[in-house]
Amino acid sequence: MNAHDKATLHHAIQTTPIIDNHAHPLLKQTHVSKQALLSIASEAQGEALTASKSSLPHLRAVNHLASKLGCEASWEAVEAAIDEKRGRGYRDWIGVCLAGIACVLVDDGLDGGGDVEPYSFFDGFTAASARRIVRIEAVAAGLIEDACLKHDSADKARLFFTKQLDRVIEEALDDDAVVAFKSVICYRTGLAISPSATDCDPETFTLIFTQRRQANSGTFTRVNHVQINDYLVHRLAHLVSLHNPPKPIQFHTGLGDNDLTLTTASPSHLQPFIRLYPSVPMVLLHSGYPFVCEAGYLAAMYANVYADIGEVFPFLGRDAQEGVLRQMLGLCPASKILWSTDGHWFPETYFLAVMQMREVFEGVLGDVLFNNSNQLYGLHLEMNKTSVSETPLTLNTDLDSFLQLGSSLRFLRVCWLDMTSTARLRSIPTAQVMTQLRSDSRLTVGMTQAALGMTQNDGIVPGVSVVGEWHLRADFSSLRLGPRHGQATVMGDFIDHDGSEVVFCPRTLLRKAVATFQSRHVSFSLGFEIELVLLNKVGDGLEICSDGGHAWATARPMDGEAAVTVIEEAVERLALAGVSVEMIHAESAPGQYEVVLPRAPPLQAVDTLLLARSIISCCADAAGYRATLHPKPIPDGCGSASHVHLSMTSQAYESFYAGVLTHLRAICAFTLSSPVSYDRVRQGTFAGGTWVAWGTQNRETALRKIKGSHWEVKCMDGLANPYLAISAILFAGWLGLEGGYELSWGDCTREPHLLSRSEREALGI
Repeated sequence: MNAHDKATLHHAIQTTPIIDNHAHPLLKQTHVSKQALLSIASEAQGEALTASKSSLPHLRAVNHLASKLGCEASWEAVEAAIDEKRGRGYRDWIGVCLAGIACVLVDDGLDGGGDVEPYSFFDGFTAASARRIVRIEAVAAGLIEDACLKHDSADKARLFFTKQLDRVIEEALDDDAVVAFKSVICYRTGLAISPSATDCDPETFTLIFTQRRQANSGTFTRVNHVQINDYLVHRLAHLVSLHNPPKPIQFHTGLGDNDLTLTTASPSHLQPFIRLYPSVPMVLLHSGYPFVCEAGYLAAMYANVYADIGEVFPFLGRDAQEGVLRQMLGLCPASKILWSTDGHWFPETYFLAVMQMREVFEGVLGDVLFNNSNQLYGLHLEMNKTSVSETPLTLNTDLDSFLQLGSSLRFLRVCWLDMTSTARLRSIPTAQVMTQLRSDSRLTVGMTQAALGMTQNDGIVPGVSVVGEWHLRADFSSLRLGPRHGQATVMGDFIDHDGSEVVFCPRTLLRKAVATFQSRHVSFSLGFEIELVLLNKVGDGLEICSDGGHAWATARPMDGEAAVTVIEEAVERLALAGVSVEMIHAESAPGQYEVVLPRAPPLQAVDTLLLARSIISCCADAAGYRATLHPKPIPDGCGSASHVHLSMTSQAYESFYAGVLTHLRAICAFTLSSPVSYDRVRQGTFAGGTWVAWGTQNRETALRKIKGSHWEVKCMDGLANPYLAISAILFAGWLGLEGGYELSWGDCTREPHLLSRSEREALGI
């Protein structure tokens, strides 16, 4: 397989949307503790379920979930991380788990309605509305219960039941929301269905009626009587055969919990039944495992039979999963194979099934994952997938990146930061994004050339014209989930009509600044600290949070409503976006907090900073607060900065920082870009002071040396455009490197403003 073929295969694996042709409802958030999370990778129960912790499917599931959750690869850590998701941001986590699924066909007869969400719950996460699968045994149990209570004789009850059964089946056949039926006769009396059981057996029904009418008898909930079970599937198949078009009947086969008898779970037992109803589509669920060859044979030999290869993901080890796929494809036509998650109760079951399937599949993906189900169930969906070009595909195409975020997205924000550091954006519906990426491969938005010459209130600065147009081109390397559910964010670069760079674009400037150092093989790692103040929204105004006891690094503010609903919620959303916040804590002023972001290369670090600010702002608005980056929102309180930690891969870092110190006054035009910025940098307030100086672990100098090339620039706040500010720092450092500047300033180990004039002069301050 050449490079193009490999890239094409990877592209297909990662981008083919999925119709999940058999799944079950999710537990309501308030009921998730009613079932064992351990069951996500095993059908075992009781002590056998506990023993599954040493199985390969369990260990593999732990590794996959730990990787997605960003936690230690242990079951305890995974449980704890999932528990946190349930407490905060659970809906976003569900969206992550359902990523890649375009439509879910839901068997909602597994559980009582009180514990689980309705089948339509999936509509908030998938591109197409969910559809129902009617479980015939669940319907029959309810009808038998009703008949036995309403009638005084077994014969009347039986006749009433059979009429009601026909009515319910016929209504389901006419219901567009119902796309299939399902039988779990495999779990009840086995798949060896008698060909003669076409009527509801009076003797068996009388037995059921008599037992139900006895004193202290419980509700009838389970049809487990050979003659009745066989009658149900015969009657269902007969009525389906009369309907045009006939709706499929799904049969549970093979793999399941210990409630079934394995010897009667082989799909081969269904062969006589299949022959009786040649016009009725039948789906053999769960690969028939371990009777895979039997399921494949029936699907290959009978036009009305289809094989589903669900549930083996994630309940089998990878080798076994690959074996199932090889055996099935070795006999069964690809056009007769369907795929499902058999997801149930927990969103993690969907995540694991999809992830492991994409690891294992090596071909024939479009039919198995989408087209076959689309045709069989009459869904009439369109596959949103790019065509494969003749040019080699990469693993990072814009469409690939967008599709990997999942099908629950509704809007894509294409953002830019103007010269005043005002965040601006265009929000584009997902369908339009897909259309443009399929036709053009790059997403661009037309933009007036005044976009980078406007004030915060949309005034046009002198020398800027509204005539002319640039294009804002989305850079999908910055693609992240957020700031709100159903949205994703991407940063944009301004380009001219001929594709050339716009020199005024702040983001392009930073990219150029980083590239300048490539000739010296120097790279940088940046990490930002966000300091912000939360203000209460009161009517049309804002008030300082009066949460008594708020002080630097104290515990009480971290237990308050603001910290929980805004700061912690923002950290959860950032985690879903792939950003692992390093630390949060209270700052000195009322309502003031600090969020420490992870290190990254300069462009990625600034993109992450802007995303984090946006997410924090959204969380604050939703909770009734306003988050502000104002450097001095409280006159007598501690100010808010945007300190940046910087390290570099060069032993000549002293020349770099000498360049920064030499040009620090000019740099401050970008890092302290507003007159109010200088209200913060007062002496003795941990704000870096007002002197051009550096010091080892000195928080009262503009530059704090931490260790080696790791220094902190303290003279920067949230009003700065960080693309411009970091560019200014890097270019000043470049002048130092190129000019071989010496770090003539001495290491200031005291607060500069407390030094005498002669002491400052001795240090070069």
